[in-house]
Amino acid sequence: MIIKNFLNINKGAYFMISLFGILSFCSCNKEKSKTENISHKEQLKNQFDQDISMAILFLDSAATDQSKLKQHLTASRTYFKKIEPVLAALDIENYGFLNQPNILKVEEDDYTDIKVKKASGYQVLEEEVYADEMNTEVIQKHLSLVANRLKLVKENISFTHVKPYHFLWLFRKAIVRIGITGTTGFDSPVLENSLEESKIVYQSLQTSLSYYQDQFKDQTLFDEWNAEIDATTKDLSGDFNAFDRYHFIKNHTHKQLVLWNKMAEDWGTTFPFELAIKNEANSLFSDATFNLTFFSDQNSGPITPEKVALGEKLFYDTNLSSANQISCATCHHPDKAFTDGLKIGKGVTRNTPTLLYAGLQKDFFYDKRAGSLEGQIVSVVENENEFHTDLETLKNVVSNDSVYANAFKEVFHRNEITDAHIRNAIASYIRSLNPFNSKFDRNINNLENSLTQSEINGFNLFHGKAKCATCHFAPLFNGTVPPDYKESEIELIAVPEQNDTINATISPDLGRYYVYKTPERKHFFKTSTVRNVSKTAPYMHNGVYNTLEEVVDFYNRGGGAGIGIDQEYQTLPPDPLNLSPQEIKDLIAFMESLEDIDTSYSETKTEKLASTTN
Repeated sequence: MIIKNFLNINKGAYFMISLFGILSFCSCNKEKSKTENISHKEQLKNQFDQDISMAILFLDSAATDQSKLKQHLTASRTYFKKIEPVLAALDIENYGFLNQPNILKVEEDDYTDIKVKKASGYQVLEEEVYADEMNTEVIQKHLSLVANRLKLVKENISFTHVKPYHFLWLFRKAIVRIGITGTTGFDSPVLENSLEESKIVYQSLQTSLSYYQDQFKDQTLFDEWNAEIDATTKDLSGDFNAFDRYHFIKNHTHKQLVLWNKMAEDWGTTFPFELAIKNEANSLFSDATFNLTFFSDQNSGPITPEKVALGEKLFYDTNLSSANQISCATCHHPDKAFTDGLKIGKGVTRNTPTLLYAGLQKDFFYDKRAGSLEGQIVSVVENENEFHTDLETLKNVVSNDSVYANAFKEVFHRNEITDAHIRNAIASYIRSLNPFNSKFDRNINNLENSLTQSEINGFNLFHGKAKCATCHFAPLFNGTVPPDYKESEIELIAVPEQNDTINATISPDLGRYYVYKTPERKHFFKTSTVRNVSKTAPYMHNGVYNTLEEVVDFYNRGGGAGIGIDQEYQTLPPDPLNLSPQEIKDLIAFMESLEDIDTSYSETKTEKLASTTN
């Protein structure tokens, strides 16, 4: 395989490399594989081996031929994108290394096991190679690190366990990844070459699908897939900032989820369990999209309508606090999207976050010090400014109430009430608070056609020029990273203490640092959801901003760096976004369209909840 043509490019410009056999590799996709007596997974492995070998080859060429450094790096990344669907499914750790952002990586398992690592991978290389001044020594180091990691993957990755359902899962993950992060510039922060790279991934999926053609009972469904992928790659064109991501998800990503379910049914596939996204999901923006138990504590048990109803009663019960005056609802008001409207919550040190969609994440509190909702509730119970009690007293209060005693016996099928049961019931109620019925949800799901052009433009800005979606990932619009949803990100954006752009100083709250005292984690906070922001003012962990206009202005300036706050580890790009007044209005209009029309649990949801948790 040889290079046919290279295009010289400048930093920030769009580019394509015409590779003989790379962008034309799908020419035989629509023909049934002629390879005889080779299993599907063997064909997958053979293709993977070829592509990863080429990725390594071009990195080695980049290291030895500096005159074509950019071209070789782009060629290698093209092959990396070809292997991305398989690599991200079969070896997520090495995929994460190779595709990590160029920010310091801190791993905090406990006080005795804290690792601070500088990033490497393709994103790091992109930023280094297209820097105003290239550091040859640094580039050579990362070329070597990435090439060696690819060689390690090639030698050790295993396909022996791959079954049809594994292929279906990796296929769907790739579709979701493109729809949610692939078109946002998430992993191409400098060149913003995301659209062209998304084409490459789709073409790779098309090639992989051809290996499974004999798996289709209905060959018209196979043909339908090919036609849809052709249409999708055709639409993945144009200027990065002008790309219509709203209609791409609506017309392609969602259509492909429907096709995926048809394919799974046609193949007669039985899935051994469910991942974060339910196997039957046909939309990313629905209360039937996510598998609630995936996000739950390992020992939490099933989430039943009866348990949720019990948790709701406990949520509003002031008798659970020592003074019989405070309940969960005291600080989380349903009419304010389960916030309290205060700059700083009463008796605490930070702004009260919404509980809506809170169950669809893996870490809790602004500093991620709790790993489950049940664990978070412990802190609330024991906080002297909140419930000011303890778990044993909590258990006794509930056990001595005959109504609760009967309810717990019915729900948990045990005579004894434990504090774990109480916390689990409350947590289950919170996990039910995922309405997905905002104006935006209803429109992207074709339930109505009422979004204004301003709101659509705002969504496209959110996922494009404004770069909001590189931290606030749709459809949850929080920091839980798709498509695996195993990690909730924390960021340093350098929020000021006061609403001041002249003499700004950073908020003194050190955030994540308080958990493990890791210096590199000072001022880091969990990325909150943007859903229902029209109801959750004031904003930021310290409530410093009262309006969305103020929030957008902060980001438009480049976060803290844009108002004179210098933080070495700021994760938000410091460059101004240069949003126009109209773009700011559009962006806010979109965020306001995320306001749900029903934010509380009711009996009418019982049947829906049962169908999404069983």
